[in-house]
Amino acid sequence: MGISTQDTAPPPTPKPSAAEQKRAARGATRPGDRIFLGLTRGSGIFLLVIMAAIAGFLTYRAALAISKDEGNFLTTFDWNTSADPPVFGIAVLAFGTVVSSVIAMVIAVPIAVAIALFLTHYAPRRLSGPIAYVIDLLAAVPSIVYGLWGALVLVPHLVGLYSWLDEYLGWTGIFEWQGGAPRTMLTVGILLAIMILPIVTNVSREVFRQAPQMIEEAALALGATRWEVIRMAVLPFGRSGVISASMLGLGRALGETMAVATVLSSDFLIHTSLLDPGGGTFAQNIASKFSEATQFGRDALIASGLVLFVITLLVNGAARAIIARRKEYSGANA
Repeated sequence: MGISTQDTAPPPTPKPSAAEQKRAARGATRPGDRIFLGLTRGSGIFLLVIMAAIAGFLTYRAALAISKDEGNFLTTFDWNTSADPPVFGIAVLAFGTVVSSVIAMVIAVPIAVAIALFLTHYAPRRLSGPIAYVIDLLAAVPSIVYGLWGALVLVPHLVGLYSWLDEYLGWTGIFEWQGGAPRTMLTVGILLAIMILPIVTNVSREVFRQAPQMIEEAALALGATRWEVIRMAVLPFGRSGVISASMLGLGRALGETMAVATVLSSDFLIHTSLLDPGGGTFAQNIASKFSEATQFGRDALIASGLVLFVITLLVNGAARAIIARRKEYSGANA
């Protein structure tokens, strides 16, 4: 009687578990890879430690000041840390910071996206190169130079614009102008828009360059116009990149100091019109008061800096959430 091959076949080798496969792969890793992995992991942990140290320092010094504040830190329209008892609040600073940053984003982002699309899909190479170079130079200009230019050139030349806004849109109350030098929140927003324009443009330009050429060529072959290709292929692909670029620009707008301090006529009032002189921002208030502040006054300024720190974290967290919800446009699967 013959012996079947089925009876003599060796038993199947058990498949290693996931943990065993991971250990085997880790053992096969070269020493250089392990060193590089350790360095990158250590760098990430170090960054988290720095962020935690900054947050801890700001929280501790802010708690010392807020505990002695006789008013409401979030709603008080005053900043007098030398009074007895001291009274200070961030209502005006928060309003001015948000309003000036929103104005800057409304002006800068559409223009930056348009410039990026022009450089990547319309302009010839001999023209796009010099324009991109000039934009890169704008990103390297110090903020104090922008501030001096804004105070000496931009402010005097905005009188005509303010008169036009007051004549045709003054009935809204938002653009009502009472005369005087235009050292207002609108001027600050325009200056911030000019400052963040190179950042948003450069990042958006690089994102649009990564759009899949095969999709664009296929759309053109089907008879789509250049604008239809941009609308259906380029913009959806670069949407998350544009959001990231906008958040980088917003981060600079929120924390800009010297340019705002040079242009703005600050006070601690919330004005309903964007053309009224006055207002203030977190960074401008810290820069103007820190050198003459007492120890308690510096703690109060650090407390306002903590609020700006939290606002920046919330803005970046919201941007990450928006990008995560639109992963199909991130270009990862292209």
